[in-house]
Amino acid sequence: MFRTSLRTISLAVTLTVLSLVSPAIAQQSSAPHPTAPSAQTPALSAPATTVQAPSSPSGASGPSSTEAAPSPAGDAGANLLEQASPHDLSPWSMFMSADIVVKLVMIGLAFASLVTWTICIAKMVELSLARRKLGAALTEVSESRSLAEAQMALGAKDGVLASLLASAMHEARLSAGISSDAGIKERAASNFAEIVRAESRRIRLGMGLLATIGATSPFVGLFGTVWGIMNSFIGISKSQTTNLAVVAPGIAEALLATALGLVAAIPAVIIYNHFARVTKGYVELVSRASGSAGRLLSRDLDRTHVGSIGGARSRAAE
Repeated sequence: MFRTSLRTISLAVTLTVLSLVSPAIAQQSSAPHPTAPSAQTPALSAPATTVQAPSSPSGASGPSSTEAAPSPAGDAGANLLEQASPHDLSPWSMFMSADIVVKLVMIGLAFASLVTWTICIAKMVELSLARRKLGAALTEVSESRSLAEAQMALGAKDGVLASLLASAMHEARLSAGISSDAGIKERAASNFAEIVRAESRRIRLGMGLLATIGATSPFVGLFGTVWGIMNSFIGISKSQTTNLAVVAPGIAEALLATALGLVAAIPAVIIYNHFARVTKGYVELVSRASGSAGRLLSRDLDRTHVGSIGGARSRAAE
């Protein structure tokens, strides 16, 4: 019985010491653990503790009840502080904590924005070089009197004007021996129109993609926002709280999708309108080149008829 009572008292003392020391251990994890020495203390002071056997259980139950009570309240307060603590609302953090569907929407919109700026840089360089090249070619052939002189002035340069001159020369060779100039000019004009249309399609390459991005990006971003807000409301219903610190991050992540949609759409619309004006001016320059090639062909036809008429008159005079 004595050994049983001693063990009971030792266990009660040990539990009392642990209940007193455990809050300090939770706050200061680097402090040495007091459990091992406290377990040996009752064994050394066994005769002293036997004298206080009647009062020890009451003393043990008193401090344990008074000290263990604040522990759940402290945990609840820590949870509230953690919920009320400000979230990292930087764009990258919101992207990483967003739903997978919202992430896919954001990635798609970022890719669309990258495509927009790539097309912008590429078309800017392409249109600048094409306008400069065609303008220089028109200047070189402006003093030419025939198709042959114009081709010699251009040399081995490639371009839309060289294609127009080659088409005119080809039609003139195919129509040799035909006395109808109107038919030759009509066929040449048809070839010129095809070349101009082909050049217009080539120079407008990528414009349709800009129009698509500018028209659909806001709605794609809105889809991501609706999806994110829906998930936020589902989380609110599960957590059963309307605390702004809990609700705001999810809604901010959803609104980021709309912001990315506008970031992708607004530059696409502006760039599309700019290049629509620039390409229209370039197509007009190509039409000027077509008209220049047609005039050179007409001069060659007139010279051919004048030469044939002069030869006929000289033969008649003989």
